[in-house]
Amino acid sequence: MTDQLKKYLTEDRSVRVQAVRLAETWKAVQANHDYPPAITHLLGELVAASTLLAANIKFDGSLVLQIQGDGPIALLVVECRSDLSLRATVKMREGHDVPTDGNMQSLLNPGGNGRFIVVLDPQRKLPGQQAYQGIVPLEGDTVAQALQHYMKASEQLDTRLWLAADADHTAGMLIQRLPHHGGADAQILTEQAATETWDRTNALASTLKRDEMLETDIDTLIHRLFWEETLVAFDPQPVRWHCPCTRERVASMLRSLGEEEVNSILAERGQVDVGCDFCGKPYKFDSVDCATLFSPNQPPPGDAPPTVH
Repeated sequence: MTDQLKKYLTEDRSVRVQAVRLAETWKAVQANHDYPPAITHLLGELVAASTLLAANIKFDGSLVLQIQGDGPIALLVVECRSDLSLRATVKMREGHDVPTDGNMQSLLNPGGNGRFIVVLDPQRKLPGQQAYQGIVPLEGDTVAQALQHYMKASEQLDTRLWLAADADHTAGMLIQRLPHHGGADAQILTEQAATETWDRTNALASTLKRDEMLETDIDTLIHRLFWEETLVAFDPQPVRWHCPCTRERVASMLRSLGEEEVNSILAERGQVDVGCDFCGKPYKFDSVDCATLFSPNQPPPGDAPPTVH
């Protein structure tokens, strides 16, 4: 299995190390789209980041990284569930050229109106419970820089991210300094010792190069970086592509548009064509299908990822 996320702890348990490298999952993300290279790189970095962050929290639900842009990219979305199944998509803005050397700022925030949102959506919500939303300041030129600032401010933990992507692979590494506790632990690990471990781990990881991340498997990369360190390794976690769109969810979305809107599309085009923004799967609803949508005893409207074309 090539698509895995691997977790490690330093011997003194003061620093977490995580690494991910995706091939098949990443190809599935791109399967129904033809993105320019700059957008491929940016989306791939967000995919790697979402996987690292989803594996970094104890949470039964979905982690969504969403950037609304005012440049060539109107919307960039990655959703990673707690089982590390994920999906992702990009909405382009018509009439905007994509620079070959575009970065997060030029592609998403040239006018200063971009918004980066982190959403934690529980799978089983309590009555009245809403999904958590956090705002990530669009600081720096890369996804990694923006998320590092956010993690430091929101969790008060030193965190470093390295992300890279091309058409074939997306990869990432996260290191995070864990909280230091006093009491009995203080006899084993002093604050100074924990700081030394963090500084050393950070220095070693900082030698990472983009091409190295994309071309090297995780085991080789970890050994190359930390061969003088003793790391505690955990069982690898598989990562896979998953899109939950179904005809039933699409039907629910169409009902939410209302009978008048659906009939208007039907009158104009003869049928309603719906394509999932994530997986590209097409759904067709003819006049009989549309009449059935609004027959009595149908379930109430719900949300769905597809878009009506």
